Amino acid sequence: MTKQDIDGILIIDKPPEFTSMNVVRAIKRITHAKKAGHVGTLDPLATGVLPICLGQATRFVDYYVDDRKNYLAEIRLGFATDTYDSQGETIHQGKYEHLSIENITKTMLSFEGVILQRPPMFSALKRDGTRLYKLARAGVEIDIPLRSVVVHTITIESWNPPFLNVEISCGKGFYVRSFAHDLGLELGSYAHLSQLRRIKSGIFNIEDTIPLDELEAGNTWNEIIDTPDRGLLQMKSFNVNTLLESKFQNGQALSFLNEPLDAAHLEVRRVYSEERCFLGLAKFDRSTNSWKPEKVLTKPLLSKYA
Repeated sequence: MTKQDIDGILIIDKPPEFTSMNVVRAIKRITHAKKAGHVGTLDPLATGVLPICLGQATRFVDYYVDDRKNYLAEIRLGFATDTYDSQGETIHQGKYEHLSIENITKTMLSFEGVILQRPPMFSALKRDGTRLYKLARAGVEIDIPLRSVVVHTITIESWNPPFLNVEISCGKGFYVRSFAHDLGLELGSYAHLSQLRRIKSGIFNIEDTIPLDELEAGNTWNEIIDTPDRGLLQMKSFNVNTLLESKFQNGQALSFLNEPLDAAHLEVRRVYSEERCFLGLAKFDRSTNSWKPEKVLTKPLLSKYA
């Protein structure tokens, strides 16, 4: 079948053993979309929220991916692996019987806030154009620099030795595998990530998802696909008349001389037409009291969020 221009977002519950790109390829096969991409990478081990952007929605990935993410993680104490998860080879073993929920809770406090974290060697990050996991498989060892990441909260759900279950709320770039590995060391033992489920990615929740196998079983994607602005609802919005719509689509700044401007400098808002079509995003310039086009759709999309 001929590839189609399809614009929107599908929120997939990623199955285990699939890479994020595996899911993208499956969605392109199911929908026959010309262009698709995923929001945030989930390891093959992980399941849960994986937004897939189609067509013009791919232009807003940077806005989707910067938001907070929530995970349910199962960590196994007593064993460290080379990949920091259950799919790797065991490289260290240690005792965990001495650990209590009290000292685990106290130790986890040091992982909250703005912290420095070293990503795992088995990751999709690049060094001189080569993925780190490829270097790791080739036996190449490199010094991976620490990175600043944000952890909002870590809450213990249960402690049934050797398994610790936690819920984590964090920002962009946080590796749960590295957290599991580092936590084990801080507790005087070893640990690795045994299960991971993402339950929230920005504005998208696990309740919004559809399992990939359900999409593959029936052609229902066109009934549940949402418009790109679904992932931008945390932003304010405004509507423009036909004249301003034309200016916006031609890349010209918009001024509202007769209206109060309550926007902050460089604030970004969604822009809609009088016909309730999503036109794109505009950024406010306080120096000129105008809205400058930030992202402009080549084809306006009728939206229920206007």
